[in-house]
Amino acid sequence: MFIDKVQAVENKFIDLEQRISDPSVIARQDEWQKLTKEHASLSPIIDVFRKYKEISSTIADDKEIIADGSDAELVAMAREELNELVQKQAALEEELHLLMLPKDPNDDKNVIMEIRGGAGGDEAAIFAGDLFRMYMKYIEKQKGWKTGIISANAPELGGYKEIIFSVEGSGVYGKLKYESGVHRVQRVPVTESGGRIHTSTATVAVLPEAEDVEVELNMEDVRVDYFRASGAGGQHVNKTSSAVRMTHIPSGIVVECQDERSQLENRAKAVRVLKARLLAQAREAADAEMTEARRSQVGTGDRSERVRTYNYPQGRVTDHRINLTLYKLENIMNGDIDEFIQALAEARRTELMKEAEESRE
Repeated sequence: MFIDKVQAVENKFIDLEQRISDPSVIARQDEWQKLTKEHASLSPIIDVFRKYKEISSTIADDKEIIADGSDAELVAMAREELNELVQKQAALEEELHLLMLPKDPNDDKNVIMEIRGGAGGDEAAIFAGDLFRMYMKYIEKQKGWKTGIISANAPELGGYKEIIFSVEGSGVYGKLKYESGVHRVQRVPVTESGGRIHTSTATVAVLPEAEDVEVELNMEDVRVDYFRASGAGGQHVNKTSSAVRMTHIPSGIVVECQDERSQLENRAKAVRVLKARLLAQAREAADAEMTEARRSQVGTGDRSERVRTYNYPQGRVTDHRINLTLYKLENIMNGDIDEFIQALAEARRTELMKEAEESRE
């Protein structure tokens, strides 16, 4: 029974409450922080469940008064209250169903984002740069989120052929995961003298950052090459081989980092990216459906594949996954993407609710 499942969650919540108050657990900070985080994640369910139980108890009392029938005035009051309480009970039960939906275990993780220019040459690289700035402005609005450039390949005409960066904060993956896929732009490129509208693309990949316990990286399986960084950097570029290229031989994954002046820092960043990619690959291999989903999300960068289109002449942005079009392109390019993220999250919750209802039938 559904309520029994929620009761089991409350029992777990009470157990966690006792454990995080235990001095011996508090002394083990890593364990204590993990338990505290789990306790906090269950709080919204418990708050609603306790209201539900309180109302259910009052409903039971009112039904007893009505069944007794000895006091007509009291019975009338109980009937009136009962109708209102039954509606509240149903609303709380619906909220509990929503809160009890399975959560993505990666939602609270930090991420590594990769943006690459796709079809469209120089204009695709410029658009990749526009997307990077859009995300930076969005991230600025999220209190406590931090970013760091891991690797960047910037062509002379501007933008990025490829840029990889980290985002750290609360609930980062849960928000940014919906950005994965092919983003398409329709506009007159700065490189176009004839004033014709072109279509270009950029791919965005959002990878949850791997924790050490999730990915076992044997450095004996990794070939590490050091080379001189290219691009801006003055004399330093020519004097030291600070850039790092890592090739994971079993999987064929290649990672390059040259953004930092220190070889050690570039090596550490390369390991982070490599672990994130290995984690993504392992999960895809374990679930064939997930592999197909990622292919359909990220695709190859062809013009025909897209999750979102940014149409400059019409000032609109359309998310094709949920058929949502917003006529505020300038705001969106300035980081105002919450409306898309919330709509995509709501669509996902609706899918999960439907699946849960079907499983109950």
